[in-house]
Amino acid sequence: MSATSETVASQAPASARSGADAAAEVVYFPTGPGHRMTQVRQMIEQVAGFTTNVLVTGESGTGKEWAARYIHAVSPRKQKPFVPVNCGAIPADLLESELFGHEKGAFTGAISARVGRFEAAEGGTLFLDEIGDMSLPMQVKLLRVLQERIYERVGSNVSRSCDVRIIAATHRDLETAIQDGKFREDLFYRLNVFPIELPSLRDRKDDLGELVDNILQRSGESGLATITLTPGALRILKHYEWPGNIRELANLLERLCVLYPGGTVDIPQLPTRYTANAPLRDSDRHEVAATRASGPQPQDFALPSDGLPLKEYLEKIEISLIRRALHDADGVVAHAAERLQIRRTTLAEKMKRYGITALHD
Repeated sequence: MSATSETVASQAPASARSGADAAAEVVYFPTGPGHRMTQVRQMIEQVAGFTTNVLVTGESGTGKEWAARYIHAVSPRKQKPFVPVNCGAIPADLLESELFGHEKGAFTGAISARVGRFEAAEGGTLFLDEIGDMSLPMQVKLLRVLQERIYERVGSNVSRSCDVRIIAATHRDLETAIQDGKFREDLFYRLNVFPIELPSLRDRKDDLGELVDNILQRSGESGLATITLTPGALRILKHYEWPGNIRELANLLERLCVLYPGGTVDIPQLPTRYTANAPLRDSDRHEVAATRASGPQPQDFALPSDGLPLKEYLEKIEISLIRRALHDADGVVAHAAERLQIRRTTLAEKMKRYGITALHD
């Protein structure tokens, strides 16, 4: 593990994190040698020993939950639960029950009492991710809890006290949201006692080599056969703007580990989006062009977050390959079939199905 990537074993009960058996959780906070992340790590270690509320800001994918987990892992509360809640992923009418719990019969479908996230995090840390997406009525209820340190389950008038450290995070500009009437100013000041801003990956590209090493090490620990990036491939990645930040980098490296397990990844093996606008050397440009000319590359196929119709997607790939083979064979079906390593009659049937015509039969 690089000296610039902090690793801490947190003994928080795993039941509060994932429902698994209680076990030590290794918390990585990927920093790198850059000045900005060194400052962030120092700020985290300064505030960790206190119960001060922390607001972590930064673009999506910059590692806000990593930062929150690291704060918890180096704090005196590390033996207690770390409980994350994505406020933007839970419907507004269900968030109150999610946070505070509910009693049996409190509403339709409440067939039994339920413990809320505040109760589950007792003595530990509650991480409120995407706090900027919380509705205004819910903001009022959260503010009361932060001020008075008491809450009630939905359907109950019994007040419960809570001892919970709050870490909130958002990619939104909350001060602009306040001006637009979408976020309460008093809640903002209650949360923003100790602000920590995480820089985007494009603003800390000097850290890229360290981040790659750290992510690949974690991939290996999770069971993947890791890859080795050539210096050329790393050079190209440093020219990319990384709109998805560290999350995008981690997803790319995982995909490459799956495609080239235990292998070496050079520039031609990188997805097109990373090489398209990169300053390629003449030799690199020739290799990339030759690779692309052979047809669609597996590293360019990513599963969208909302899924895709696999049959339709595979048909598009097949059509693309057939057209490429026909082009390379000057429209001669027999020669194209040889390039695709299938029978001429099979290719002819596929061409008929897809409405593809050839210059020569």
